[in-house]
Amino acid sequence: MIEDEELRNLYHTAAEEHLQQLEAGLLHLEKQPEDIQRLEDVLREAHTLKGDSRMLGVKDVETLIHQIEQVLGKLKEDSTALQDGTSDRLYQGLDAIRQLVREAVTGEASGINTFQVLALLMGSQVSEEIETKDRDRSEGIKDVEEPEKKEKIEKLEESCVEIEVEAIAPTVEPKETPLPPQKPIAQLPPSSERYHIESVRVETRNLDALMTQAGELTVSKIRMIHHIGELEEIASLWEDWSRYLNTHHFVKTGQAEKHDPFFNSNQNYLERLGILLNQLRLRLGEDVARLEAIAGELELGIRTLRLLPLSTIFNLFPRLVRDLSKQQEKQIELIIEGGETKADKRILEEMKDPLMHMIRNSIDHGIETPTEREKRGEKATATLRVKGYQIGNNIIIEVADDGRGLDVKNIKKMALERGHMSREELETMTPDQIKLLIFEPGFSTRRVVSEISGRGIGLDVVRRNIERLKGSIEIDSIIGKGCTFRIRLPTTLATAPVLILQVDSKPYALPIECVKTTLFIHTHEIFKIEGRDSYTLGDRAVSLIKLADLLELDREQNSRSNSTQFPCIILQVGPEQLGLIVDELLDQQDVILKPQSKLLKRVRNVTGATILSTGEVCIVLNPQDLIKSAQKQVMPSIQSSVKANKDRAKPTILLAEDAIATRTQEKRILETAGYEVILAVDGLDAYNKLRTSKVNIDAVLSDVQMPNLDGLSLAARIRQHPEYNELPIILVTSLASDEDKRRGAEAGANAYLTKGAFDPEALLETLQRLI
Repeated sequence: MIEDEELRNLYHTAAEEHLQQLEAGLLHLEKQPEDIQRLEDVLREAHTLKGDSRMLGVKDVETLIHQIEQVLGKLKEDSTALQDGTSDRLYQGLDAIRQLVREAVTGEASGINTFQVLALLMGSQVSEEIETKDRDRSEGIKDVEEPEKKEKIEKLEESCVEIEVEAIAPTVEPKETPLPPQKPIAQLPPSSERYHIESVRVETRNLDALMTQAGELTVSKIRMIHHIGELEEIASLWEDWSRYLNTHHFVKTGQAEKHDPFFNSNQNYLERLGILLNQLRLRLGEDVARLEAIAGELELGIRTLRLLPLSTIFNLFPRLVRDLSKQQEKQIELIIEGGETKADKRILEEMKDPLMHMIRNSIDHGIETPTEREKRGEKATATLRVKGYQIGNNIIIEVADDGRGLDVKNIKKMALERGHMSREELETMTPDQIKLLIFEPGFSTRRVVSEISGRGIGLDVVRRNIERLKGSIEIDSIIGKGCTFRIRLPTTLATAPVLILQVDSKPYALPIECVKTTLFIHTHEIFKIEGRDSYTLGDRAVSLIKLADLLELDREQNSRSNSTQFPCIILQVGPEQLGLIVDELLDQQDVILKPQSKLLKRVRNVTGATILSTGEVCIVLNPQDLIKSAQKQVMPSIQSSVKANKDRAKPTILLAEDAIATRTQEKRILETAGYEVILAVDGLDAYNKLRTSKVNIDAVLSDVQMPNLDGLSLAARIRQHPEYNELPIILVTSLASDEDKRRGAEAGANAYLTKGAFDPEALLETLQRLI
């Protein structure tokens, strides 16, 4: 019986699937023996089952499936059809294997004589030889004589004993092993258990789709809570109305008129309205509570289905460490901890290669040879520790060694030599920032290229994959004591808690795991360090910057320009910190992160978009990009006065786009570039707004594929009016063929931009050229 419960269950499921595929393949080959591809598929299934059985020590299954593989391989080699006798023996062999698998999983004796089943499978080859000889003899020649048959059987029995002794019990001498009983195995012991399916295999993409829908359900729950707030406002308005009516409705004498029909009718209506409002508020509250419970359980259940233990990838590392330490003549003890910690399947997939890169890096760069370690008073055997654990909503993975540690001076030297940083930039960087340079593409402290390192490829993959998973990485290192890489990842990738903020009357979102704290900063607390506004947080100075300036928003008015205090968000990504000055902090919500579309994937500082509980589209900002942008750009002082309004009026663009996310993001690109934007949800809406607009429209930017009136028809209809002959029309669409472009030109478009190769800068250049 397989000891490990998890491996036992996995083997049971996989073996049953392989056996079903083998049986289906044999049935197919009986009808279509010429299907070589299907024969290869059957061989592959047999080979996989043999490998699984060997790895888990199920020797009987390994031996029998190997013989089935031999029989099928000979069919492929000789290009012969599957005979009825051979297929019958193969089916009986598969039945026996199924019973042996059950024995390995449950521990209950199967009653299968492996010697006898092996003899049966090998006998199929003997029978084929005999049948071939019979066909080759001329008519009148009798079948093989009984002495010859007896000799064949005796040789088969001897070979069975030898094979079993070698493959299953190598410590037993062949001469001491009794011959197996010579009786047919036409029937296997029937199973008295009721047939039931214990597990179901589900494609990952189906789980992904369910997880997305569960996340959407969570967002709907948040929106319903928002609606309850609106209902409370309506109830409050009802109370004010009722109070007003009772207070101010007087008769001429100053006494309340009890028999006034109008007053009484209003009172009745208000009472009924109040009853309905209270009932609706109560029922909606109950529904939201129930929805919250169901959505939470559903999301937790689906997320649990996707969870796998970290040991799934941790178990790959012992062999890697063994081979690399032997190759480099180093002595390394690998310690793995927290393998039982579970993480989302996608996290394991994305982190396999980065962790292997980090282990290779530690062995090659961090850990010394035994001689070097003994010279500095350390034991010859180094320790490499891989550890996983969970803190709150984050999974932490650490890769630590007790080697030489990171040499900051050497990193600075190589950064200068390879042109990653200038001397002036290095002088302004902290030791923690310098350590992070090892994650730059093309960076390596190895001067000689080896099979393991020196090419500058590896650790940049680590950072890229971690950022893709919305995580961060930190480095703790002491010269001569070792180095620890600490990776922090979210436990779920479908929904994420974000902080909603407001800049220039528009909402933006920041992942909450990158928000260290929020606070109000007074102007007298701001000071300059190397020309940058800064603020003292704890024992360190944090650079401050207006988010509006960082996003390059062209704001005509700033509501807080004369304020003495500012709302501030302190971002932290690894050791890096940055203070963002915003207009207002709004809320914290769990949202569905919509990935950035191909159309706008080049927009920096943006990681995606989401839809808030109010139904408004909200841009989700990328904290890593924001910190990089702040380090590279020189921003105006926070205490400086607000810029004066521009004298000239802004050009106005009519934007027609039916996709709300694309429409919102294109609008923000245009507004950032200094344009006024009028939105239209389709071509017909755009045409009507063009004809009725009281402001001068300077250009039309339109999608092609839209309901009611597409972009081509819109352009043609606009050109029917002489007053719009010079109006620039730009079409942005995924239709990229030459024929599509020709149709756009014939319709009257001045420019045709394809979404596949869309570049916001190209759009702005086109508008500047045409307007």
